[in-house]
Parts: sequence; C-alpha cells; structure tokens
Amino acid sequence: MPSPQLTLLSAGDCARLHAATLTVLEQVGVDVLQDERALQLYAEAGARVEGRRVFLRPAHVEAALASAPAEWTLRPRGGGSQPLVLRAGKSYFGNGQGCPYLLDPITHERRPPGLVDLEELAALVERLPHLDFVMMLVSCEDSPPEQRDLAHAAALLRGTRKTLVLTPMDGRCVPGILRMAEICGERDSFAVLAMPGPPLRHDAGGLSKIVACAEAQVPLICGPAPSAGSTAPRSVPAAVVVANAEVLSALVLHQHVRPGAPFVYGAGGGATDMRNAGDPYTTPDLHLALQAGCDLARHYGLPSYSYVGISVSKALDQQWSGESALTTVLGGLSRATLLHGFGGLENGMSAACEALVLGDELAGCVKAFLRDVPLDDHALALGEIAAAGPGGNHLGSSYAHRHNRELRSSDLFDDAGHERWVPQGAFTLLDRVRARVARLRAEPRAFALSRTQLAALDGVVTGVFALQS
Repeated sequence: MPSPQLTLLSAGDCARLHAATLTVLEQVGVDVLQDERALQLYAEAGARVEGRRVFLRPAHVEAALASAPAEWTLRPRGGGSQPLVLRAGKSYFGNGQGCPYLLDPITHERRPPGLVDLEELAALVERLPHLDFVMMLVSCEDSPPEQRDLAHAAALLRGTRKTLVLTPMDGRCVPGILRMAEICGERDSFAVLAMPGPPLRHDAGGLSKIVACAEAQVPLICGPAPSAGSTAPRSVPAAVVVANAEVLSALVLHQHVRPGAPFVYGAGGGATDMRNAGDPYTTPDLHLALQAGCDLARHYGLPSYSYVGISVSKALDQQWSGESALTTVLGGLSRATLLHGFGGLENGMSAACEALVLGDELAGCVKAFLRDVPLDDHALALGEIAAAGPGGNHLGSSYAHRHNRELRSSDLFDDAGHERWVPQGAFTLLDRVRARVARLRAEPRAFALSRTQLAALDGVVTGVFALQS
C-alpha cells in the first residue's frame, strides 16, 4: 500500500557516500582514546593499529554490515504499550534526553532537575499514547556520581513501563541495568545510546558501551554529531561522510565482539552557526544530513535513530510550536526507526512538560499521515459514491459510521470559528497544553512497582559498583 516517505539519496548516491567513507576509514582512520582493550579488539579484528589510530579495510566494514541483524525486538515491561520492532521502515516516537534544566511545571521557572522530576516526567510520558519509548529527558545530579547512571535508570523504571533508551556515561552499568529491567518484568526492554567524539574519535566511555552492549546483546545506538564548519568540512555531504565513518567504525568493533548483536544506525550531522559557534538543531542543513543518514541506514538494511520535535526556542512561544511541528513532519517523513527529541527546548538545554504534551499530539498527527493508504475496493467505496449520487451526502451512511474514528481529529488544536472561540474563553494553544499537563499530572499513576521491586532497584543502585570493585 502507498504511504508517504521522504528520500534524499538514490542507491547510487548511497554507494558513492559509502565508497568515500571506506576511503576515510582505510586512509585516515579513527582514534581510539583511553581504552587499551578496545585497541586490542580492533587489532584482533584485523585492523591496522598505529598508536591510538585504527585503520579499517573495506572488508572489515563489509563483514560487520553483513553480520549486523536487520531486525530486533524491544519489549515493554507491561501495560498497553506494544513491542518495538527495530527495523528499517518502521518508525517509533520518543522524548529527548539529557537536558540540564527543567521549566518547572507549576512555576514555569527554569531550574536544575532532580530524580523526582525525572520519574514524574517518565510517568507523564507513560500517559501519552503516541510516544512509544522513553529517554532520560533531564540529567540529574542529586545522586552520588558513581551511582548516577543506575539512579537515572531506576527513576525511569519507577515512572514508566514503556521501552527505554538510556544514555549512561559508560558501559560498566549495563549489567546493573539488565538486572533492574529483569526486576521490573522484562530484560529486553531497553537500548543504550553511545556517541562518538567528533571528528573520527571514540572515547573510553563510548567504547565501553559498545563492548558491553555487544556482550550482553543489548541494542546499541551509535549516534554521531559532526558539524559542518567545525568538526567536519563546511559541506553537508562531507559531514555525512564523517558521521558515517564514525558509525561504521563503531559497528566493526561491535560485531567483532559478538557477531549478530543488535545495532542501530544513528543519523547525525549539522552545521555550525559561525555567528555564535552554536550548532542549532533546526536548520535545513541539519535535516538534510539527518535524511542522508536515514537513507544510508536503509541502504545498509539497519534500523535507524534520528531527531523529531526539536526546538532552539528558549520559551514556550510561537517559535517553539512552529519548530516542533516542522521538525516532527521532517522526522516522520524520514522514516527513521527511533525518532527522539520531544520535550526539549533551547537546543536540548532545557525540558518542559508542555513540550512533551504538544509532542504527543504532533506525533499522533504525523502517525496518522504516515499510515498505509489502501486502494482496494472497500477503500475506494464506489458503491457508496453511486448510492449517494450527485448532490448527495454520506453523513448518515453506515459506511461513514463504521469508519468515523479512522480519520483523525484533535481536541488540542482548536478548529472552531472565532464566534465560538471567544465565548469559550479565547484559549491559546499554550493555554490548552498547560491545562492538559495539569490534568495528566493530577491523575493517579498508571502503575506502581511493588515494595519488593523498589527495594531491589535500590539495592542494585547502591551496590553494583561496590560489587564490581
């Protein structure tokens, strides 16, 4: 059945970018920082190692691409959420990650968040039907540094049963997170994001995540972020080549550790704003690079990870809503597998409940637009057209009644006329969003872990590093 999809690169274009990437990996290489074991593993895989520089032949990359699975399933820990089938062409929506500030849902003041906030944000996403997975939207510092990654994971597990995408600092905590996921009902309910250090570098934290996830068969997402003009040449295609080289070099190590371990190709690449040295998330150049990455992932037959619903606005204003809508449409049309970003403002520096609620509505709209459109006899409804005839209508037909709910309408976006809007209060979009946030936050939690589970989570958080040492 036909369905909308945006494509930038042809098969020939992808082949050309792939060939350019192989040249970079073979002749320029990537740096492997602060991790002797990773250097040894690359050498065991057949790579040429000179100091901390690793050079990969095309055969290394092709073998890794051949062994990476095209599909993997992540399962929720109960509730009404469906499993996430990670494969090219299947899309899911989630929130953003790692914001160091939160716009308080009551006072609307910008402040540092805590673990209680992270849990409440996860509980809010649990109630939002069109957000399919949950990330660590805010980064919290109210736990000891050695426990922080596990404390973040525990807060999310207390707040939601949906699939998680986690961003720990390194791979040491992966066994502990696996244990906590098992305690909460499903081991295979999370993936881990690792990001290279552009350009063409992998640091110790990212390398340890690559190895730990491969060993445990936890899906690894490799998300690059080179920027044209600073960490990549001032060219979108060049930034895509740098990003592709970072992802494929990670894939070689990952598949050497465990062939067939699940791997998600991260789209990445932007353009530095030379006026302020920033890297805005909403420029056309960024989304061209993201689309190219999604096209390459499909070319390789891998599931992908990209951005959606993002904004550089510092406030919940017209810029915020406009950028959120535009980037949701672009992200949805890219058909990336895991689309993340809802809830964030200010280029990922601050988070807001309002941005989650608007994001859920936008995700619902885009999902409705991206659905398959049947062209069979029932959908064409020629008999219905003939029965109503010229000048007729279908308001009372059984066909219209049966299919009424298939066509989406919104109770967040107001489509009433001005004569009705004013007497009803003349509420703006932000008014309606904040009212929905207040209502959802006031509702009882959809679930609660048992005391036994909560105690077990606390035991993992406080004890796992002591056990490892």
